[in-house]
Amino acid sequence: MGPEAVHDNYHIEVVRSPLTRNLAARFPDVQDEIRAAFEEFVPQTQEWSAIKALSTIRKIVSRSSNRLFVGLPLCRNEDYRDLNIEFAVDVMKTAQSINLFPNFLKPFVGRYLSNVESYIDRAMGHLRPTIQERLRNEAKYGKDWPGKPMHDKNDALSWLLEQSNEHQKTVRDLTIRILVINFAAIHTTSQVKGIWLPFSETIVKHECQAFTQALFDLAANPSFAPVLREEVETVIKEEGYSKMSLHKMVKLDSFIKESQRLGANNALIMQRKVLKDFVFSDGTVVPKGNIIAVPNFAMHHDEENYVDAPAFDGFRFSKMRELEPEGFSKHQMVALSYDYIVFGHGRHA
Repeated sequence: MGPEAVHDNYHIEVVRSPLTRNLAARFPDVQDEIRAAFEEFVPQTQEWSAIKALSTIRKIVSRSSNRLFVGLPLCRNEDYRDLNIEFAVDVMKTAQSINLFPNFLKPFVGRYLSNVESYIDRAMGHLRPTIQERLRNEAKYGKDWPGKPMHDKNDALSWLLEQSNEHQKTVRDLTIRILVINFAAIHTTSQVKGIWLPFSETIVKHECQAFTQALFDLAANPSFAPVLREEVETVIKEEGYSKMSLHKMVKLDSFIKESQRLGANNALIMQRKVLKDFVFSDGTVVPKGNIIAVPNFAMHHDEENYVDAPAFDGFRFSKMRELEPEGFSKHQMVALSYDYIVFGHGRHA
């Protein structure tokens, strides 16, 4: 993805701090974009129509994410949307090919196999006018001036400008970081095999895969649909549609969590290479050079962790919330635990 994103990854802090902090404020914009994207890609019809789930969801995720990243009208530009999707998929394919070679050959092989530079050039064509305008305004008025347009101070591009050093305020550097943040949003952590991207376990993570898997599980278990619909309609009627109201949709949260428990498509997660000998508190030694991982598939299907573990129970976790005093937060989709390892554990998850 280029040395800029690796050696000084300040974009990680942008994701952790201002982006996360502003989700509630930007929720109506993202909601508006999701609605508009669904109307375009999944139009209502009188007859049944076939739609490719994953590719359609990638388009919706790309558009709604970029409403937060770069705003209107660029988030709706077809070529800009497609290049972000293609970049996310191509980077993973290329990385898997490069990993087949020994370390000393990887830099040379990467130059011939990688299309990253072409994606950067293509993205710069879209982002250059916006970046240059914001840089001119910053040079003329300062970082925050009275009357500064909202879209100039409340999207990922503006937060990158605030966090960057002067030498990083270039069209190329900022474009690379927007591409990297898009990669983390569009791609799924569970599809990242053999590569560790610290930020990829921090934001929206596996939106596309989770959304697609939940749709398939709902189609396979249609009896859950009326109950889920009733909960959503009740919460929206009483609370409105906001980031906070989503926390009250406990059955929906449970359904998605159960979908991910059984739907994760890999046997191992959190693959790490040991860089130096490590001794655990119980005396277990992990020698330098070994690859370690967590067997999430086995853990999620273990009867010691889950009653009737192989069976799909969409309300498994909402029932746990009701039975346990600390269950409301403990069994949320995003809650970390040692028996639910879908998107990692620890400070990078």
